[in-house]
Amino acid sequence: MVAPGAKAKSSGFAAPVPEPSDRPHLAAAGPGAAPAAAPLLDGVRVAVLNFREPQQTVAGGAEEYAWRVSAYLVGQGARVHFVTSRERCQSRAESRDGIELRRMGNKYLVYILVPLWLLLHRRRFDVVIDCMNGIPFFSPIVARRRTRVICVVHHVHNRQFYAFFPRWLARIGCFIEGPVARLLYRRCTTVTVSESSRIELRERLRWRAPIEVIPNGSPTARPVAKEPVPGDPAVVYLGRLVGHKRVERVVELAAALAPARPGLHVHVVGRGPEHDRLAARAARPDVAGRVHLHGFLPEAEKNAVLSGARLNVTASEFEGWGLTVIEAAALGVPTVAYDVPGLRDSVRHGVTGWLVRDGERLADVVGHALRELDDPLTRARMARACRSWAGEFTWGKTGAAMTRLIAGELGLLPARSPEPLTEKP
Repeated sequence: MVAPGAKAKSSGFAAPVPEPSDRPHLAAAGPGAAPAAAPLLDGVRVAVLNFREPQQTVAGGAEEYAWRVSAYLVGQGARVHFVTSRERCQSRAESRDGIELRRMGNKYLVYILVPLWLLLHRRRFDVVIDCMNGIPFFSPIVARRRTRVICVVHHVHNRQFYAFFPRWLARIGCFIEGPVARLLYRRCTTVTVSESSRIELRERLRWRAPIEVIPNGSPTARPVAKEPVPGDPAVVYLGRLVGHKRVERVVELAAALAPARPGLHVHVVGRGPEHDRLAARAARPDVAGRVHLHGFLPEAEKNAVLSGARLNVTASEFEGWGLTVIEAAALGVPTVAYDVPGLRDSVRHGVTGWLVRDGERLADVVGHALRELDDPLTRARMARACRSWAGEFTWGKTGAAMTRLIAGELGLLPARSPEPLTEKP
């Protein structure tokens, strides 16, 4: 059965701007405590350049990260422009969450139009946050020399280029992501979201700029609708339905595990260009009635499916962190994921989930995980560990870390010693 998809929903700084009470801020440690050490960015002008924005159809964790950071910076008094691509029927400009949103170009033209826009407005910004989704925006070339550029890289894309593009095009992508970007951003502090992504930047791209690890956050308020989730057990995938997420591998679990788990149902929550192909697979006799494609769900309904599942499965082999892993953990649901950079940091093997090592099959590891979770004590123990692990990551911590980094770049904090280029054995 294929369930229908639900629809939802400058170097000088200006005078301080009063901070609205409904925006995020760095709270003091307790009653009577001194103000938080991280400074407010009153009047600092920030341009955030990102491939997409969260309301676009295939937006994912990278967009959530960029937007949450932007909203937090607004809460610190910064004036933020979020510059991104434009989907059909979207307005070219709007203001949302205190952020000035500018959209231009499709997924290809955005890499030409955004640098041109920055060139025309270069005198307006003190800081540029250049989010590199495999291809950079070349902001060090077009920004003013005194403008501080921070490069954000969630993960290295070289294997992804070869998996989804012709070999000649993949080589061009790897050349831009590697030698070109390495030279262009060599003096720009780089932010990534996990320690294993930092190691990949050093080892695969030979990245020479200082690298800071600022992880993703996780949701705090988690409304959950009271809806039953079919399946005994139920397995869920949450995320974009795009090729590199390999969602078909999760759908195939309904067939692969049927002999041992005839009651198993697979739930897929998300939208994207792979939906029709997955729907065709879900209609085949060997899995018919046991695969549910929910499409995009409002927050409460999404959390109902997620919290009602025994296990979350992430089949992607290209992740900088895996934001949905922490979303599931916040609801006490462990994850099975591949042992690849990013995911090997967000999933604590044997504690908050299981990693698929080299030579192992996804179906075998999922089967093993479900056998362990058959024990109510194990299930309760892992649920507690998941919630505790997710509680360590908040968007407040993420925003505070980025605030301190920007303040340091602008000379508002004592200089830090640069990270050594040599790796410890």
